[in-house]
Amino acid sequence: MFDNLSGSLQTVFKNLRGYGKVSEKNISDAMREIRMALLEADVNYQVAKDFIKDVKEKCMGEDVLTSITPGQQITKRVHEQMVELLGSEHKGFTLNAKPAMIMMLGLHGAGKTTTTGKLAKRWTDEGKKVLVVACDIRRPAAVEQLTVLAEQAGCEVIQPNPGESVPDIGMRARDYAIREFFDIVIFDTGGRFAIDQELVVELKDLRDCVKPHNTILVVDAAIGQESVNVAETFNTEVGITGLILTKLDGDARGGAALSIQAVTGCPIHLIGVGEKQEDLEAFHPDRIASRILGMGDVVSLVEKAQANFDLKESEGMQERLLNNKFNLEDFLTQLQMMKKMGSMGDMLEMIPGLPKMGGDQKEKMLDHGAKQTKRFEAIIQSMTIAERQKPGIINANRRKRIAKGSGTQVKDVNQLLKQFNQTKSMTKNLKKMQKRLRRMPKFT
Repeated sequence: MFDNLSGSLQTVFKNLRGYGKVSEKNISDAMREIRMALLEADVNYQVAKDFIKDVKEKCMGEDVLTSITPGQQITKRVHEQMVELLGSEHKGFTLNAKPAMIMMLGLHGAGKTTTTGKLAKRWTDEGKKVLVVACDIRRPAAVEQLTVLAEQAGCEVIQPNPGESVPDIGMRARDYAIREFFDIVIFDTGGRFAIDQELVVELKDLRDCVKPHNTILVVDAAIGQESVNVAETFNTEVGITGLILTKLDGDARGGAALSIQAVTGCPIHLIGVGEKQEDLEAFHPDRIASRILGMGDVVSLVEKAQANFDLKESEGMQERLLNNKFNLEDFLTQLQMMKKMGSMGDMLEMIPGLPKMGGDQKEKMLDHGAKQTKRFEAIIQSMTIAERQKPGIINANRRKRIAKGSGTQVKDVNQLLKQFNQTKSMTKNLKKMQKRLRRMPKFT
C-alpha cells in the first residue's frame, strides 16, 4: 500500500537533500511536486490543497531556510502534517460498557462481513466473550458466511428467524447478550451497491433499538475518492463514530486513507491488509506517515513478531542453535513463523533505511522469496523424521527421492541444505567469537 505515493515523495525529498540551503522557490517547487503526488494517489483535491498550504507555511520559517539540513527539516514538517491529517493518534473502540454494542455499516463488496469475522477473532483471542449478529437478511448466503466466520473465530452467532425484521433480530440479540454476560456484540448489517432510503431507514431503526456504542463504517480503500463520498453520506444519514479501511493491500495509491479522516472527522480504527482473519492492523497515524515517507515502522514490526512468534519455542530454538543441535525441523518451524508475520514486502516497508526498489524489481524479489519458502516447506515435509533430525545422512539417492516427493528438483534440495548449513556455520562462528571475548582481559 502507498507504493506510488511513497516513491514520488521520496524522490522529492532526495532532491531536496542535495541542497545546502533552500530558497522560497525551492520550497514552492517541492510543494508543487508533493501536491501532484497526492493528487495522483487519489487524495481529495481540497485535502491536498489544505495540506500543501499548511506545510508550506511551516517550511517558510527561518529555522528551515537557514538550517544546515533543510531537506531533513522539510521532511520533518511534511511528516508532522501528515500525522495530523491522518488523525494525530490511534483511537480505539469504546468497549467500556458490558456488553459493548458495535454496529457495522458498509456497501456491498466493502468487506463488512469479513471484517466482522476478523473483529470477532481479534477480541476472542484477547479472551473476550463475543457475539455476532446476522442482520443482513437480503444478501444470499450472508448469514451462512457470517456463521462460518463465527465458527472460525470461536464465538457465538445469532441467526434471523423466518420473517423476523432487522430491529427484532437486534433486540433479541441485545437481550440475549445481556442475559448471557457477553463482553462484545457485533451487528453485521445489510448493504447495497449504493446507499438508498430503504437501507437508511433499516439502519436507523436498528440503531435506535440497540443503541450501539460504536457505529463503524467499513470502506473499500481501493475505490479511492468515492470512498470519501460514501463515508460522508453514511455519516450524514446514519451517523458514524469510526472507520475501518479494507483492501489497502490491493491499493498502491492510498488516497482514501489520507482523505477520509480529514473529510469526515471520524477516526480510522483499523485497516484490512489481507484476506486472513488476522490481517487486520491497528491504524497508527504516526507509523503510517513514517511508512509513507520511507522512514520505516519498527514498532509495528516488533509487535507483529511478538504476536506471531512463540517465545518459548524461539528460546528453545536459539539454545539448540548455540549447542549445535539445530535441525531441519527447527528450520521448518522458523519458516512457518516468518510466514505468519505476513508478506516479506510488508516487513521490508517497516525497516527504515532500506533502499527503495522499483515496483517490478520489488514484485520479482518478493515473488521469488514466497516461491522459495513454499519449495523449502515442501522439501522438508517430504523428508523422513530421521532425515529432518540428522540432515548429514541425506546422500545423493535420498536427495533424488526427496525432490521427487516434493515436486521439486535436486538443485532445490541442495539449495535448502546449503542455506541450512550456512545458518549453522554462522552460529558456530558467533559462538567462537563469544568464547574469544570471554577470554580477553578486562580493563578497569
